[in-house]
Amino acid sequence: MSDVAVSSSAVPPPARTAAAPVRVARRPAPRLPTEEAPWVRRTLILVAVALLALFLLLPLVAVFAEALRRGLGPVVEALTDPDALAAIRLTLLVAAIAVPANLVFGVAAAWAVAKYEFRGKAFLITLIDLPFSVSPVVAGLVYVLLYSTTHGWFGPILNAAGLQVVFAVPGIVLATIFVTFPFVARELIPLMEEQGTTDEEAALSLGASGLRTFLTVTLPNVKWALLYGVLLCNARAMGEFGAVSVVSGHIRGLTNTMPLHVEILYNEYQFVGAFAVAAVLALLALLTLGLKTLLEVRFADELAAGRRH
Repeated sequence: MSDVAVSSSAVPPPARTAAAPVRVARRPAPRLPTEEAPWVRRTLILVAVALLALFLLLPLVAVFAEALRRGLGPVVEALTDPDALAAIRLTLLVAAIAVPANLVFGVAAAWAVAKYEFRGKAFLITLIDLPFSVSPVVAGLVYVLLYSTTHGWFGPILNAAGLQVVFAVPGIVLATIFVTFPFVARELIPLMEEQGTTDEEAALSLGASGLRTFLTVTLPNVKWALLYGVLLCNARAMGEFGAVSVVSGHIRGLTNTMPLHVEILYNEYQFVGAFAVAAVLALLALLTLGLKTLLEVRFADELAAGRRH
């Protein structure tokens, strides 16, 4: 044995090697029981987009393509025709009367249904929904049976007063009001029922009058639903065909709205004029949709706060 003792401290420790990182394979997050598989979601989205393109986008493109097939000149000529101008004016006039009328009725009906409990409430809601279930043609026929000056129930009274409702502008307005009856009310009723009467009671307890409570509390709370109802009502009023067709009499330049004018031109094989007027109707619909989208983008934060409230 050697006399020289070797100290253990003099022996250098073994060099440490860096351990290679251990890669753990990440497992995909478990799918919730209510969540569909990715391929199912993609398939549903693809089917929805395909159906929208087939039934909405393609017909809209076809309308403008047919209207502009021969250039812009025939379109301008068709739209400046006196009968076409009269149809456009009548359509805007009817919408300008029907929409405010249904606005007032919708707010009053929604207030009564949502804020009060009374006998016959369910029957009132059924009456509000009645235009959704009755064919517009049947509604127009009912107005003919009521207000026709020849065989209507109120015909003798109208004749004595020198008034004409059917086959005139008043009949068109009445028929349009009927078919657009539920839109404003049906947008407001669910929201008002959800909000309850707490805010109104607080305002009244602080000394606010009924009108001031409505203008400063109720109306701001429902203004977006009210706007959507008005937009839907306006779009339906300008595009209504069935009920207006029955009560109008199809008198050129007098009782033809734009949808009726399109039908007459198409039946007479004036395709450029028919599609030109149809394109105007489509533009009005797109303008309504664009206004709705613009307001949603402009007041997105306020809309989100309203939904959270």
